Amino acid sequence: MSDHVSKDPLHGITLEQLLTKLVEHYGWEELAYRIRINCFTSSPSIKSSLKFLRRTPWARTKVEELYIHMNETAALEEKSRK
Repeated sequence: MSDHVSKDPLHGITLEQLLTKLVEHYGWEELAYRIRINCFTSSPSIKSSLKFLRRTPWARTKVEELYIHMNETAALEEKSRK
């Protein structure tokens, strides 16, 4: 059997993991600046943000796109150091 490698950059990553990494990297204030949604500006928390993002597809898409961008940028920076 062959090992299947997914080309989906979000494969195997939960929304909670994704959001936690974004908060660690950018912080709530920067997230609120980059993606203008109230759950990032008004008493932000992982729990409340997850609840909102699970119910709001357009916001979830924006968060996923920012996560992908963050990872691509980090990969490019890593390549340029070598």
